[in-house]
Amino acid sequence: MRGTDKTSGSLFSYVDLEERIPAVHPLRKIRQIVNDALTSLDADFDALYTDFGRPSIAPERLIRASLLQTLFSIRSERQLMEQMDYNLLFRWFVGLGIDDAVWVPTVFSKNRDRLLTTEMSRKVMAAILAHPEVKPLLSDEHFSVDGTLIKAWASMKSFQPKEYAPPPQDGDPGGPPPPPTDDTALNADQPQPTETQPMTDTPRQPRNAEVNFRGEKRSNATHASVTDPDARLYKKAPGAAAMLCSMGHTLMENRNGFVVQAELTHADGYGERKAALEMINRHSPGSTRRLTLGADKGYDSADFVAELRRMVVTPHVAQKARHSAIDGRTTGQPSYALSQRHRKKIEEPFGWAKTVGGMAQTTLRGVERVCARFMLTMAANNLARLPKLLA
Repeated sequence: MRGTDKTSGSLFSYVDLEERIPAVHPLRKIRQIVNDALTSLDADFDALYTDFGRPSIAPERLIRASLLQTLFSIRSERQLMEQMDYNLLFRWFVGLGIDDAVWVPTVFSKNRDRLLTTEMSRKVMAAILAHPEVKPLLSDEHFSVDGTLIKAWASMKSFQPKEYAPPPQDGDPGGPPPPPTDDTALNADQPQPTETQPMTDTPRQPRNAEVNFRGEKRSNATHASVTDPDARLYKKAPGAAAMLCSMGHTLMENRNGFVVQAELTHADGYGERKAALEMINRHSPGSTRRLTLGADKGYDSADFVAELRRMVVTPHVAQKARHSAIDGRTTGQPSYALSQRHRKKIEEPFGWAKTVGGMAQTTLRGVERVCARFMLTMAANNLARLPKLLA
């Protein structure tokens, strides 16, 4: 029998979001771990807010929504609010009821930027890794470190000499009109001709004017981006093109490939080694246990290897062809070859962050804001791998 295609409105309807989500959905395990981690940060959230004034968006909901945006590759906060309005899965994960109104995108962005600083993003990542179900999956002895370039939200045309003052943009309404001069005031008293004067044809310069950089020497010492002053002109490979970017760094444990520390710095030739020392010291401060740290040839530097040995860390760094700081004391150990094999897994979080997490080119400006977003993206990468490992 053929069914009818008639729609009749119902007077009452009851929708239970908990019943609409499948029991085997991977977001169930992710939401459980995130909720437990945010509960442990309750005292930190209380210290950020006052006890008077208009209530803001709950910090737990802000963090869940930001993680959701990264996990599902949602490009903007406006699209996130749009999908949260009709997507029952998103409402359930964030904690909104079926009848709750979603937030205005600008209000959401403003509240989130005040909450998700570098320090808070680091606490969120640490709370997730300290979860009783996650902690047994981590190694506390063997680590790997690497860095990647995060393209800045700035064009090459914004890389101008430091003494350059940018002109006002075409189409800018500007401020109020200037006061009339004496000649203008005198002419205002005289009768004006009724015939309209023809307008002068002034050529308009296009907004995206052509610029020829051939023969011009540009460097970070003499030039800076007027769009994002924290961006640096840099390239990692000799044959690659230089671009305005920042440098993201991660410290990974070698057992299951979880990112345990993340950092973002200015892009330069020394940033990777400095960030590696800071991350290993932050993760295991004052440790007297023998740790191992795998890395590529970019970390094969005499001062870096000596500092690791002083910190009781065995440098499992790939050897350069010439003038290597790694000798037979390290390469003769069986664990050296094992670390070199495991350290390549650190490229997987970088690839996930740039393809799924939206970090191929950040939409934020400033090292502080980009660093907070980079850390939260690495925390989302850890969460995305948990349902399969805990199954």
